[in-house]
Amino acid sequence: MVRIYKTIDGAIHQIQEPEEGCWIALTNPTATEIFEFSEKFDIEVDDLRSPLDEEERSRIEVEDNYTLILVDVPMIEERNDKDWYGTIPLGIIVTGSMIFTICLEDTPVLTRFMEGRVRSFFTYMKTRFIFQILYRNASMYLRYLRIIDKKSEQVEEKLHLSTRNEELIELLELQKSLTYFITSLRSNEVVLEKLLKIDSIKKYPEDTDLLEDVITENKQAIEMANVYSGILNGTMDAFASIISNNMNIVMKVLAIITIVMSIPTIVFSAYGMNVAGSGMPLSGSPLGFLIIILISVAISVVAAIILSKKRFF
Repeated sequence: MVRIYKTIDGAIHQIQEPEEGCWIALTNPTATEIFEFSEKFDIEVDDLRSPLDEEERSRIEVEDNYTLILVDVPMIEERNDKDWYGTIPLGIIVTGSMIFTICLEDTPVLTRFMEGRVRSFFTYMKTRFIFQILYRNASMYLRYLRIIDKKSEQVEEKLHLSTRNEELIELLELQKSLTYFITSLRSNEVVLEKLLKIDSIKKYPEDTDLLEDVITENKQAIEMANVYSGILNGTMDAFASIISNNMNIVMKVLAIITIVMSIPTIVFSAYGMNVAGSGMPLSGSPLGFLIIILISVAISVVAAIILSKKRFF
């Protein structure tokens, strides 16, 4: 999908053909679209394809007539019929007259720009636009990290009385999401530091503070991700033991019930043997059956009391 935007009279508008000062957003472009833009704007095909590879690393490449900035952005993906978090590459190509963004799918990082909900956003201010994208990206990481923290707290509440593995699997998925985030944020940090040094991206005094804010937000996201990851690791270890302990308690209760119930079973089994009735106690009494039941129940109650005092229940 190809969408072209341009700031006209202070507002963002979608246009049909590329113009100077416009923003071309490529979302999962076809091979034909890639070759078309490659030939038209003299951009290497590999540079247009790179952001479409989920395993592509974050980096900056400076060419003669354009600069490629590749960063990882957070996204929501479905695993095991639930929404979890991962990262995908986002490519930003800056030429002398316009800016390109290439991504495998629509991302919330760019959605607000397309909807015109970002202050001081102008497509022809390329440097500021790049820094605004990177700032929005770091903010999305922070937002998703807070959601992950809330989800982990909800899972922890379920785990207190759980004997199943489902909650542990959910924590494992959250841990996996944090691992993706930490790896991507560290790669993005290298890109941001390199942005401070390269000369191919013009830096204006009014935009320098914005880049510093981006670096600060990114570092904060790394710290939060590391903290949450450490907490989750400890939580998973603790609750794995709790689930095992809960299962042991259930098995212990079932074993005690079996012991208590086995007492009348032994008595009734003895009376159920195919032997002469004259040799069995109370066999000649009309109340013998009731007495035997009462004795069995009494012995079971005594056994239950003894086990209870020893805190087996």
